[in-house]
Order: sequence, then structure tokens, then C-alpha cells
Amino acid sequence: MIIGIDPGKNGGIAVLDDSGAVASVDKMPETPQDILAYLRDVQQRSGVFGDAVTCYMEAVGFGMPGQSSSATAKFARHCGQLEMALLALGIPTNTVTPQKWEKTYQLGKSSGYSKTEWKNKLKAKAQQLFPRLGKKITLATADCLLIAEYGRKKEIGG
Repeated sequence: MIIGIDPGKNGGIAVLDDSGAVASVDKMPETPQDILAYLRDVQQRSGVFGDAVTCYMEAVGFGMPGQSSSATAKFARHCGQLEMALLALGIPTNTVTPQKWEKTYQLGKSSGYSKTEWKNKLKAKAQQLFPRLGKKITLATADCLLIAEYGRKKEIGG
């Protein structure tokens, strides 16, 4: 199982099996307790623990331009809560920069687009890769699906 996480309030969590089938995809759980319960449920439903589950989480370490210091601190706490939930469940976690996972989809560079245009381009790519998900692919869940697929390909050597 591969877990893909786009951290943040407007992010999401996707879980793929090694064949690329989607086991779950959801908006980011709201509280630390909800995050832990979600990830624990993923493990229990799949019956897969330890090294059989790997997480790829988008590496974020900087505040957004114009973001207040309190918003940056809140986001950093949220990322720490995600990391601690994964650690508590024994799920190995790899971080990957947006530039690195986005590059694998050969969509060009985000600098040529507005934020909305780029997000819609990523959503369209997720819809292309996971057509059966339909309305489950939103701006909140597209990135985590693409991160999970990036991780799956890394794990299988593709």
C-alpha cells in the first residue's frame, strides 16, 4: 500500500495498492485525532502493517508568500501531527518536493500558470490517471492522488 499526502487544511490523503487501484481518497481529516484514526483505519482495512505500507508526503518547509507567521506556525504544527501519526503507526515516510513529483507527469512548470490554472491542470491529470473516481477527484484530492502514484512508481522501480 502507498499513502500519498498533500498536507494542509485543503489537502488530502490517498491510498493506492501496488497495482495502482485506489483503496481510499479523502480530504484532509480535520483534527490530529481524526488523522490518526483515518490512518489506523487504512491499516486495519487493508490488513497491511509495517513495511508493507509506505507514505509519500509532499515536502513543505516554508510559509507561503504573504502568509502570517501564525498561519505558518499552524501549518507547521499540522505537518508535525501528520508525521507523528505516521510514526506512531510505524509507517515509513518519504518526503518529496512538489517540483520533483510534478515533474514526473511532464506538465511543464507551474510558473507559467496562475495558481488556479495549475491546480486545474493537476486535477485534469489525476482525472486522466484515475477515471473511475469521478467526482472524488477535487482540487483537494488531486495532488494526494498524484503523490501516491508517484510513490507507487518509485516503490516498484518504475
